Amino acid sequence: MSDTPFGFGLPPEEPENGDEGKKKDPAGGGQGSGGQGGNPFGANPFGFGGLPGGPGGDNPFAAMFGSLNPNDLGAAFQQLGQMLSYEGGPVNWDMAKQIARQVVAQGTSDGTKDASVGPAEKSSVEEAVRLADLWLDGVTSLPSGASTAVAWSRAEWVEATLPAWQQLVDPVAERVGAAMGDVLPEEMQAMAGPLIGMMRSMGGAMFGQQIGQAVGALAGEVVGSTDVGLPLGPAGKAALLPLNIEALGKDLGVPKDEVRLYLALREAAHQRLFAHVPWLRAHLFGAVEGYARGIKVDTSKLEDAVGQLDPTHPEQLQEALQQGMFQPEDTPEQKAALARLETALALVEGWVDAVVHEAAKSRLTSADALRETLRRRRASGGPAEQTFATLIGLELRPRRLRDASRLWASLTDARGVDGRDGLWEHPDMLPTASDLDDPDGFVHREQLDFSELDKMLGEAADRRDGDDEGDDDK
Repeated sequence: MSDTPFGFGLPPEEPENGDEGKKKDPAGGGQGSGGQGGNPFGANPFGFGGLPGGPGGDNPFAAMFGSLNPNDLGAAFQQLGQMLSYEGGPVNWDMAKQIARQVVAQGTSDGTKDASVGPAEKSSVEEAVRLADLWLDGVTSLPSGASTAVAWSRAEWVEATLPAWQQLVDPVAERVGAAMGDVLPEEMQAMAGPLIGMMRSMGGAMFGQQIGQAVGALAGEVVGSTDVGLPLGPAGKAALLPLNIEALGKDLGVPKDEVRLYLALREAAHQRLFAHVPWLRAHLFGAVEGYARGIKVDTSKLEDAVGQLDPTHPEQLQEALQQGMFQPEDTPEQKAALARLETALALVEGWVDAVVHEAAKSRLTSADALRETLRRRRASGGPAEQTFATLIGLELRPRRLRDASRLWASLTDARGVDGRDGLWEHPDMLPTASDLDDPDGFVHREQLDFSELDKMLGEAADRRDGDDEGDDDK
């Protein structure tokens, strides 16, 4: 998967024999029988995202439609009509959902197919979350945040998380859509209304196609609803994906029950934080949106793409999007937005890491190994971060997870569980990026500040009580 911002491409491997392979398989990309059941997106006739059927060859119609049988060709034109007639927001989310479900149905690269979750797996997940919450009660003052525990298939994860993806991606897509209309001179925009409308419809379709591909691929790897450090699922639902948990634990040499329980601890800890720190969700999503506002569009590249746009080759605009058109502005505001987001993610992940380790270290023999595995997966830019980088050009990577975890552990030693968790009462009370460099200094300084504040508040209360008594005597 490309980690290039707006990389717009999750290309499967091409057959080694190229065109010869297509000749030997008349059904080819059309999947007229078997395969993808004739869905025109299975053939990808428009060449989006680097999939088969993209630009190539001397004949543009062969490149677009050469592998389609007549039935699929009709469906492709129908899909093209739907693309150009789309009049919704900046992303065609119906298309995104359709493609994500299709990607999930195709299975992962190891041949694992999605499947409905059976009663036994549902029961195991419910029991793991129940036990995890019981263990967490002893290591955090935040009460349980999960009213229910659910076991999701990959398709169910897609359905449940699309609303959150919409909130995250729409701000960036909105900027792109506006830029696509703004590249025309102002005096031409009134006359070019249909063209602008077509471009924006195509832009919404292209975002929808790319997001569907990315979210569908991500569904084959995530183990819960909080893998990217953001609450992607419905509030109050602790969710695990048994099929992906089994795949994660396959090569770890750790009993399956321990892997499930450790991941349940992480999911339940995230749920506590997001449920009982009411400002946190808006803070994180707002930081993402603030970063998105600072993304600029290289209008010269967009102008070139628009000037050469051929309606029979909508993939040309897609190619332009792949060539570094979208970049963050190098401004103090943009740097501050990025630092704010990265620090917030590190603090969330560091807190979860610290409390889960405290809960698991004396109960699970594999706690240390699982902790290190999840730390590396989370901090080194795993599939979740790469997918998000592809979508909006931003890596949701807690680069300082270990520093944050050490800071939370130091706070626990110095203040106890209540003092540590009390810092989540307001964002201004949390450590900053510079505090992660000197956790001991933060703990010491904050203790002094709080005691001084308590003294001042106490003196103010005494004076107020004295004034009230004086008024009564009068």
